[in-house]
Amino acid sequence: MENMDLARAIYLAGKAIGAGLAMGIGAIGPGVGEGNIGAHAMDAMARQPEMMGAITTRMLLADAVAESTGIYSLLIAFLIIFAL
Repeated sequence: MENMDLARAIYLAGKAIGAGLAMGIGAIGPGVGEGNIGAHAMDAMARQPEMMGAITTRMLLADAVAESTGIYSLLIAFLIIFAL
C-alpha cells in the first residue's frame, strides 16, 4: 500500500514539474519575440513618424501572433495537469 502512495506522489510531482517546465520554457519565446517586435516598431516609428498608425497596427498584429505560442504552452500545461 505504501508503494502505491509513493508511486502516486512521484507521478503527481512529475506532472507538476512537466507543467511548470512547459509553461516556463514556453513563455520565453513570446517574451523575447514581443520585445523584439516592440523595439523594431519603435525604431520604425522614429524613422518614419508619418507611418505611425500603420506600424502600430502591424505591431499589434505581430504581438498577437507571437503571444499565441505562449497560449499554446499554457494549454499544454493544463493538459498535463488535468488530462494525464
